[in-house]
Amino acid sequence: MHHHVTPYVDAAFTLRGDAIPLDHGYALLAALSRRLPALHEARTWGVHPILGRRSGPGLLTLTGRSQLKLRVPGDDAGRLMALAQQTLDIAGHRVRVGVPRLLPLIPTPHLKARFVTVKGFHEDPEPFRAALQRQLAQMSGLGQDPERIEVQIGPRRVIRAKNHTVVGWAVALTGLDAGPSLVVQQRGLGGRRHLGAGIFVPPPRVEPAPASPIRD
Repeated sequence: MHHHVTPYVDAAFTLRGDAIPLDHGYALLAALSRRLPALHEARTWGVHPILGRRSGPGLLTLTGRSQLKLRVPGDDAGRLMALAQQTLDIAGHRVRVGVPRLLPLIPTPHLKARFVTVKGFHEDPEPFRAALQRQLAQMSGLGQDPERIEVQIGPRRVIRAKNHTVVGWAVALTGLDAGPSLVVQQRGLGGRRHLGAGIFVPPPRVEPAPASPIRD
């Protein structure tokens, strides 16, 4: 049975501010929900972790490349305009959200997620890895033999939710065909997508080193 899949997009907003907590998933969700109450009900939406430069204890300094990114079905993108030009209070840190660019998801054979969590698996990486392989095997419409996807588990990480902690690991996937790469990016693995978990992205493109000025 084939469902029509709305292509997902990443809505990427510029972000201006000084710093936010390094562990900001829950505070960011609270700040976004105040501006965008639909977020709580929108099971298919994901919130990317904000990237920046690790600074003082427990802080993330925002850089020119820091963005607020939500991953949503393309049909829902218009609903995110409520965030444009707003100020968010992320655990007492004020940041200014700009206007979004809509970025299509890019199929790549290699994907990584900063943090993935699966309920009931928080002790050992090996059973956790097996749980992720089962999720891939059960993913409807994946379109690839899940045995051919290699699942690598990285560092164990803990994030705070409202009044408890959530345990997970960094995860890398390799060997994905183009269609399955998009399916994994749309569905994610594990839970807590609103907290920034289970959101897979292509590995960062390595920026070329600045060339020395050319003189002719």
